[in-house]
Amino acid sequence: MNFNEVSFEFAAGTVKQLPKSDMPEVVFSGHSNVGKSSLINKLVQRKALARVSAQPGKTATVNFYRLREFRMVDLPGYGYAKVSKAEKERWASLVEGYLSAERNIKLIIQIIDIRHKPTKDDYDMISFLYNCNAPFVIALTKKDKLKKLAFEKRIEEIVDELQDYEGVQLIPFSAVTGEGLDEVKSVIEEYVADED
Repeated sequence: MNFNEVSFEFAAGTVKQLPKSDMPEVVFSGHSNVGKSSLINKLVQRKALARVSAQPGKTATVNFYRLREFRMVDLPGYGYAKVSKAEKERWASLVEGYLSAERNIKLIIQIIDIRHKPTKDDYDMISFLYNCNAPFVIALTKKDKLKKLAFEKRIEEIVDELQDYEGVQLIPFSAVTGEGLDEVKSVIEEYVADED
């Protein structure tokens, strides 16, 4: 599967603007500033396909990127405090509208910053995905920010923090070193190729 042949396709700001779901979709979801854009860019070996911002909460649309075999879908980051209530509600209805539509979603990559305990919003999202049997894995970003012992300690803690979600695959990832990249690619290939 060629991850380098990719182009930005569409940005939807409302549910009505969502394009037709005519190919498999791999969805990226996570808290604002969790490294979602960096993971997408590393995956396709582009510096700025997905816009990386120092200011969280910049992705206010559902962004679609087209590859040959599937589409990558970048959901707006949730949980950023400095956004108006109306904007938060618009994001929520957009994300809910996307996830509840009849779309060909093959995999959701839920992203969590490995350094921090999952937030309430993270738990809400993971519970939603788990309870509706959505196909998802959890990518633990920013691994390069932890030394070996701190990383091992955090993995133990995360396994404990997520003990209610049995069998969910955890993938430690670093956009800086590329660690975990092959694992993310192979899990995408596995789910996209799985024609149920």
